[in-house]
Amino acid sequence: MFRGINAVSIDAKGRIAMPVRLRDDLGESSQRVVMTIDTDERCLLLYPTAIWKAIEEKLADLPSFNPQARRIQRLLVGHATEIDLDSHGRILLPPLLREYAGLDKSVILVGQGRKLECWDEGHWQDMRAKWLAEEANQNAALLPDEVKSLSL
Repeated sequence: MFRGINAVSIDAKGRIAMPVRLRDDLGESSQRVVMTIDTDERCLLLYPTAIWKAIEEKLADLPSFNPQARRIQRLLVGHATEIDLDSHGRILLPPLLREYAGLDKSVILVGQGRKLECWDEGHWQDMRAKWLAEEANQNAALLPDEVKSLSL
């Protein structure tokens, strides 16, 4: 289970070092991960290979004549890239994915349970501030019932 926020740097070769704690969370398939784009935000999604395979199968089962389903398939599966961790626990961020997310020097890895989000640090700071401001002004009536029933 991925949780928490980790700041990491991109080296001159376009690699990031996965924090040891996160490497441990990758489990048995810790030498290979799958990275793709997030279709809602300018960030990347990083999955353990086993979890990605289950998602990919569900995506493949979507109706091919549905334009929205085809769009999601093209974006998520089309951008999905298998990435190997090197012996130092680093992954090479593919240039096209790095460009999509605007990743330059500082990256924020955000644990989201079964996946990690990979954000440009400046963009993450901006979006987090925006979300916190929206949350402060949020009408509780607009929250989904599942969220209303949570006790934190």
